[in-house]
Amino acid sequence: MLQIGEFSKICQVSVKTLHHYDRIGLLTPAEVDRFTGYRHYRMEQIDTMNYIQRLKRYGFSLGEIQHLITVSDHNELVKALRQQRDRLRQEQQEAAAILNELQAHISIFERTGDIMMYQKGYTVEIRKSPAMNILSKRAMMGVDEFGKYYGMLFERVKKETVTPTGLNGARYHDEEFNQESSDIEVFIGIREGDKADTILEPCECAMAVHHGGYSTLSEAYGAIVSWIAENGYEMAGAPFDLYIKTQFNAPSPEDWETEVYFPIRRK
Repeated sequence: MLQIGEFSKICQVSVKTLHHYDRIGLLTPAEVDRFTGYRHYRMEQIDTMNYIQRLKRYGFSLGEIQHLITVSDHNELVKALRQQRDRLRQEQQEAAAILNELQAHISIFERTGDIMMYQKGYTVEIRKSPAMNILSKRAMMGVDEFGKYYGMLFERVKKETVTPTGLNGARYHDEEFNQESSDIEVFIGIREGDKADTILEPCECAMAVHHGGYSTLSEAYGAIVSWIAENGYEMAGAPFDLYIKTQFNAPSPEDWETEVYFPIRRK
């Protein structure tokens, strides 16, 4: 048996952490002296502690780890590890995109002396939005839930035997935007007008093309709204995005392309 101090040294984890793991039931001592309260651990618990530390490095929460260390089903463990691997890959891609974005920002700032020059790089033009037959799903949703709702729409594509045009997007119906919960309508363009939920009619819009990940779309929105105010227009409907190039045809976020449309009218 190992005293808690010895176990702490061997596993390279603080005594305070071991006390916490005991409190939450993640790793309890093999034996607690009922007179002194001293905690003792078995040698085989070293393997469990190292397993916990490894799962922490992989980014699992303590709650997830508490479940995983009790799982004996091989397939369930493999599934959990693969899902976490995919999450880490996604985070790695996002971090790489942010790093490239930061480097570009530094270069622009060094060249121009304008810390906000990146937002002035958009070309805003007046364009008729395309007519589209769409399958759509409107709900109070967070941005990170887009995939779930698009999944529902693509299931409908299969069941209803319609032909996607490849042009997908999202409309924002709230006056205010909340990343965690807003009135958003995601949609898929289809060829069959008689099977569409609705038809998006062409309308006059202020439009700009955004290149890059979705986290910086607000810069395109800011550029368009400024252009609208400066050119004697006002907004005349819900703005929407059309996803021209996405992760499905351009793996690097730097190559993603989104057309941003704001319906307008003359003041």
